[in-house]
Amino acid sequence: MAGGNWTTVGEFVLLSFSALQPKLQTLLFLLFLTIELITLMGNALIILVTTVGSGLHSPMYFFLRNLSLLEIGFNLVIVPKMLGTLLAQDTHISFLNCAVQMYFFFFLGASECFLLATMAYDRYLAICDPLHYPIIMSHKACVQLAAASWLSGLPVATVQTTWLFSFPFCDSNQVNHFFCDSPPVLKLVCADTALFEIYAIIGTILVVMAPCLLILGSYVCIGSTIIRMPSAEGKRKAFSTCSSHLLVVSLFYGSASLTYFRPKSNNSPESKKLLSLSYTVLTPMLNPIIYSLRNKEVKTTLHHILHRALRSRKF
Repeated sequence: MAGGNWTTVGEFVLLSFSALQPKLQTLLFLLFLTIELITLMGNALIILVTTVGSGLHSPMYFFLRNLSLLEIGFNLVIVPKMLGTLLAQDTHISFLNCAVQMYFFFFLGASECFLLATMAYDRYLAICDPLHYPIIMSHKACVQLAAASWLSGLPVATVQTTWLFSFPFCDSNQVNHFFCDSPPVLKLVCADTALFEIYAIIGTILVVMAPCLLILGSYVCIGSTIIRMPSAEGKRKAFSTCSSHLLVVSLFYGSASLTYFRPKSNNSPESKKLLSLSYTVLTPMLNPIIYSLRNKEVKTTLHHILHRALRSRKF
């Protein structure tokens, strides 16, 4: 590529946790591998339970099944490469693979934001308008809402990834992160990125804040309805149907907001790596645990499935 220090980048180097001692990297590998296995098994179990369980075919469990699919995809986009960098010091990633990883990170992340908003809307209808809930949330409507949530990530991922990787890159190809996230890759660009950064900020605010406002609005209405309920038992049941989702939303938005909306003066690469671990590694693991431990129907169905599996093995 002509001009200055610009070069054609064929691959990137993910610095990941290379600054740590080898023994500590080995411990991190074992820790993250354990979390990865728990995440995949936990979310796969949620998909199995909500598919097989005869009492778990309501819209809430349909959306939960979609959330688990998203979490599995989100996890597989990030964690396997990170494990490779920790175990085999395989820090190189091709230009194309870096772009693909970033694309699916944006796609799945944006889709999860809108799916969480859809789940909040489902809880709003179930509690605030129970008489019309079965009519409004028909199977067709659920499929359409889930499809819209998944597809919402496409324009964000397509525009931001294509635009970013169309820039020329400098001599350095070292990405100071454990995956190809936009800010550390953008630092390697040798061109005026002001317009792109404005778009990225606006796009992030819309993708993160618009669903967040929908969730907040839904829970304000839900809270108001629960307060007006005459019986304590009715309040308890209504709150129990929302508590798991509210906790998952708090974990996801809390960690993402701390990562992307902190002042740059407080946003060192190392601190950002630690915060990124919360929503790329920890949250996908915690979601099935939260829904399993706090949901009586899921626990009951899971118990029946395990009981039948054990009985079949005996015979």
